[in-house]
Amino acid sequence: MTLARPKYFPDMKYSVNFILFLFFISCGPKSHHTTDTSHDILIKGGLIYTGESISAENLYVLISGDHIAYIGEKLPELIDSTVIIDATGLIVAPGFIDPHTHALGDLNNESRSHNIAFLHQGITTVVTGNDGRSPIPITTSFERWEKFGIGTNAILLVGHGQVRLNVLGDDNREPTPDELEKMKDLVRTAMQDGAFGISTGLYYAPGFFAKTEEVIELSKIVAEYDGIYDTHQRDESSYSIGLLASVEEVIRIGSEAKLPVHISHIKALGVDVWGKSDAVITLIENARKEGIDVTANQYPYIASGTGMVEATVPRWANAGGDEEMMNRLNDPNPITKIKVEMKENIRRRGGGSSLLLTNPENPEWKNMTLNQLAMKWNLSEVDAAIKVIQKGGSGLASFNMKESDVVSFMQKDWVVTGSDGSINHPRKYGTFPRKIRKYALEDSVISIGFAINQSTSRTAEIFKIPKRGKLKKGYFADVVIFDPTTITDKAWFNNPDDFSEGIEYVIVNGEIAIENGNYLGKLPGRILRK
Repeated sequence: MTLARPKYFPDMKYSVNFILFLFFISCGPKSHHTTDTSHDILIKGGLIYTGESISAENLYVLISGDHIAYIGEKLPELIDSTVIIDATGLIVAPGFIDPHTHALGDLNNESRSHNIAFLHQGITTVVTGNDGRSPIPITTSFERWEKFGIGTNAILLVGHGQVRLNVLGDDNREPTPDELEKMKDLVRTAMQDGAFGISTGLYYAPGFFAKTEEVIELSKIVAEYDGIYDTHQRDESSYSIGLLASVEEVIRIGSEAKLPVHISHIKALGVDVWGKSDAVITLIENARKEGIDVTANQYPYIASGTGMVEATVPRWANAGGDEEMMNRLNDPNPITKIKVEMKENIRRRGGGSSLLLTNPENPEWKNMTLNQLAMKWNLSEVDAAIKVIQKGGSGLASFNMKESDVVSFMQKDWVVTGSDGSINHPRKYGTFPRKIRKYALEDSVISIGFAINQSTSRTAEIFKIPKRGKLKKGYFADVVIFDPTTITDKAWFNNPDDFSEGIEYVIVNGEIAIENGNYLGKLPGRILRK
């Protein structure tokens, strides 16, 4: 496997449309108007994408306090602004909203609560508590955020997996009626405390052990509070029920619980389902025609991020927790069955050469594939995977998607941008600039206006985030200003924590957090409660 990242810029070959686009933005007007009204920030001269259409306009934006006070073609005379940003040649857009992140650990840590990797992408709001993982109660995180301050706005979902752990532990069984009521109470409390919805990780333990009926009953509580159901669905491949049946399960949950459902990082994962994006799209669009509100988010990479256990070990072997799993890996009876299923799991992901170790316990293994380790140790790929797990495990970059499927999903108006941002994967540092650079400006499979809307206003609509996601009078002043000639992701799988470039300004709640590409050390983010 090669780790060299594709060169998008400056070696890129610009399309005719992109060259015309650059010419257009270079012709933006320069302001000299003033008025006797005082404002904190005046943005002039930029090409404005408001989030309300896919077209750009030459407009002025005035920010007072934490709100947008005015947006329009002309300004009254005598504008008096504390800060004037001349955005000539730049694009001005609503701050990006990331609906699926693993930023909880950063936001909960005083030294990392700036959420800087996301700010440098132009992200002003993150959703956390995804994949069924959240604090219980969620107020424990809210308290830390209030104490430390946060760099971006942040939203929490209540995690079904954590709810299940609190009541059932790691047991592979259904809850009793009393236990289900306890789970409902935990979800209800979280919604009352400000959660925007519930998240599930039905691919992972312990969420995998839950039957659909359990999830529906908990989702009904969320529906009472006008919340959303967000899921890492049960199967993105052919692990258990299959990709199409898994999407049908999501649709069923939305239909029976009567709430909007959102598939996180939609994909066709693995050789068995490559090319099935069209079938998934048909299922979802038919459900939408029937009035079921189904949407999804997606990151613009062909590799997912996971762990050696999650990618290779059959889920039934996780029952009881890590200690029980390790016992099974050392027991000659279950290990035979486990190995058979591990071999199949590695195959469906494209083989050991497609599994890159990103943060192994032994740093000498980093950036080696499972296949390379197996050859080094003179072991089968299954035995090499078991050895890695027994020695502490490893994160993985799993190269398991086809570019054609990625593009098919991306072009749908019900699919928005989401990073799934976590350590040791470039998506935490590069998702939003990469989508704009590669898919809008270079490959032209989507327009830049579409890319912006699917990163801003559309996401705000899906999660029902009030007064964010648009550049509109009265909305909160979350703004990103970027240079279309330089915006690019720098992070790649062999250097996953490099900041993106071309993001010149990021404004969060009316405060400048990034100026001329540099983080100013401010913590202007807010807790957003439902």
